[in-house]
Amino acid sequence: MRKHFGTDGVRGTVGQSPMTPEFVLRLGYAAGRILLHRNPHPAVLIGKDTRISGYMIESALEAGFSAAGIDVHMCGPMPTPAVAYLTRALRLTAGVVISASHNPYPDNGIKFFSGDGFKLPDATEAKIEAEMERPMGCNPAARLGKVWRVDDAPGRYVEFCKSTFPTQLDLKGLKIVVDCAHGAAYHVAPHVFHELGADVVAIGAKPDGFNINEQVGATAPASLKKEVISQKADLGIALDGDADRVLLVDAAGRSYDGDELLFAIAKHRSSRQKLAGVAGTLMTNFAFEKAMARLGVPFARAKVGDRYVLELMREKGWLLGGENSGHLICLDKHTTGDGIVSALQVLQAMRESRKPLARLTADLVMFPQVLVNVTVPRGFRWEKHEGIRKAQSSAVRALDGKGRVLLRPSGTEPVLRVMVEGEPRKVIESAASAIADAVRRAAR
Repeated sequence: MRKHFGTDGVRGTVGQSPMTPEFVLRLGYAAGRILLHRNPHPAVLIGKDTRISGYMIESALEAGFSAAGIDVHMCGPMPTPAVAYLTRALRLTAGVVISASHNPYPDNGIKFFSGDGFKLPDATEAKIEAEMERPMGCNPAARLGKVWRVDDAPGRYVEFCKSTFPTQLDLKGLKIVVDCAHGAAYHVAPHVFHELGADVVAIGAKPDGFNINEQVGATAPASLKKEVISQKADLGIALDGDADRVLLVDAAGRSYDGDELLFAIAKHRSSRQKLAGVAGTLMTNFAFEKAMARLGVPFARAKVGDRYVLELMREKGWLLGGENSGHLICLDKHTTGDGIVSALQVLQAMRESRKPLARLTADLVMFPQVLVNVTVPRGFRWEKHEGIRKAQSSAVRALDGKGRVLLRPSGTEPVLRVMVEGEPRKVIESAASAIADAVRRAAR
């Protein structure tokens, strides 16, 4: 069991453990010490989203790395996938992102990428945690790390995103609303789609340090739906705070989640070439699995979390995978989930097939899903509570083989996620409610 790292790095409420200046300083120093063993001339890139706390955490990380003798390149507010790309492009040892993704502004987090643009493996994170148990030191002045600013980071990333879209295609004639969630992509995402020819209307592009994800972005699509209809736009694209997940809205105001977008990409690609397989998670809608079977495409589920989807994809040699939350990975385009690149893959499918999103996804009839998040103490072991097990067994019997039940702890916040999927809807709603009530009683 790791002490600090969850499924997506270290995360918490700023001012409370572990998101304190002292912890972040020690984390930077410990990570630097581990990196010293991997590279004789290590250097890291630090990027962040738009939270007010990013300034403090950035400074503490920089000091920790410098004390360990690690050179630091700073790129300011940039999407998580941009840091992964730039780390690889600049031939650096590692990349660090300061972000709590879709969480509200009081939270923040830190996640690491290797020099190859992939997230650090669990084993390396465990080594960093072990190093943090040792006393912190500091190199003598002659061996401290230096710091540089990467001023051209936004332009580099815009060009990278555009390079993932076929050169023979453009977005001319399309009006697109781009919701940046007042997050890290506010100064890059609108430019990508505009430079490819679209008429772009940007919303959620005025961060003030406190409004990230606030009633905007991929986790709150109501604003985007309203703007798409108001602007009579062809499409709406919503990113989250660090722009590694995406949700789309069509001209009618209908939203499309990660399962539907991944299906659109997979279906289009399979019509042109044989797909080796597609990876999903335990939360992927059962309808997606059935749709892949109809297409003759192998499908497998990973644990929830884009890092586990990626591990499964690399293990099987597959190029496509994702989560219904909107984390989509196209390994032939990028090493990590990228909201902008994923949106471009859907747009490519629409352009080349000459079909709107509704027609591209018409073959995917989703099973109803009910998801209830129940707040629980950290480390809560639901499996040990008989009341919860009984409620789960009762739900499975009620579904009578026409659905599934999943309970899993969140890797990023102190909640137990209760998901019931199947038909009819009244049955799954009742089952989810009963299980959630049992969890609340057990967690008191």
